[in-house]
Amino acid sequence: MKKFRGTGVAVVTPFKNDSSIDFTAMGRVINHVINGGVNYIVAMGTTGEASTLTKDEKKALISYVIEAVDNRVPLVVGIGGNNTQEVINFIRQSDLNGVDGILSVAPYYNKPSQRGIFEHFKAIATFSPLPVIIYNVPGRTSSNISSDTCLELAHECENIVGVKEASGDIAHIMRILKGKPESFLVISGDDGMIIPITAAGGSGVISVMANAFPRQTCELVNHCLKSNYKAAREIHFNFMETIELLFADGNPSGIKAFLSVMNLCHNILRLPLVPVNKNIFSRIQKVVEKIRQ
Repeated sequence: MKKFRGTGVAVVTPFKNDSSIDFTAMGRVINHVINGGVNYIVAMGTTGEASTLTKDEKKALISYVIEAVDNRVPLVVGIGGNNTQEVINFIRQSDLNGVDGILSVAPYYNKPSQRGIFEHFKAIATFSPLPVIIYNVPGRTSSNISSDTCLELAHECENIVGVKEASGDIAHIMRILKGKPESFLVISGDDGMIIPITAAGGSGVISVMANAFPRQTCELVNHCLKSNYKAAREIHFNFMETIELLFADGNPSGIKAFLSVMNLCHNILRLPLVPVNKNIFSRIQKVVEKIRQ
């Protein structure tokens, strides 16, 4: 699964003033990140506000992104949820021709046991015609995929090719890296954890920051993959404030503020998400001005 190695970008879903999807802005963001050198695109994830999109909007968005990407880079689509059968139904009913993989988040709210989590992902992998990357983000789901469960899925489900890890627990991630099959990908789901995860054997990142700064994110990841950590640290330290601001008042509120300052999309989110506060927005403006100098 070399196509999912390096820098993936969890693209935003831009909205117009009436809260409808702004496909024109979506195209701008896609071209911006591809021209910036990202290795693959992830649409309809958390950063893409998938939880507030209707089924029809999701299908329209998949269709548009396939066309806009135009096979220039691999494409991953977020298809997950806490109703296993509904996830499978959506996969079956969607035209995924032109999609290279599926990112599926751990089931949230239900708080299943580890056996339930295993069976959930096993069922999705069984019915998916595409490789599946599982997504562990317990801060959002209250559903942690334990290292043992992740390894069991990695060894038993051939169609599960990697994990996007956003637990923030480096010991947990180390256990996965130690016990995984050689080809199984461990991908950082946190821009701030690119260096430690990649240094331990990870495969790169699915990044929020790369929406705005794809070239610099790619440089950081590529340095890590080449074990050039001195250069990687320099980039990371230069972007520490940027990463902090991305999440200081919620995601994707932070990245949409950055993109609006850069004239790539409107600073509009769907409730219950709202734009960042004035103080954070002012700091974001100053950071963008500084980086552009």
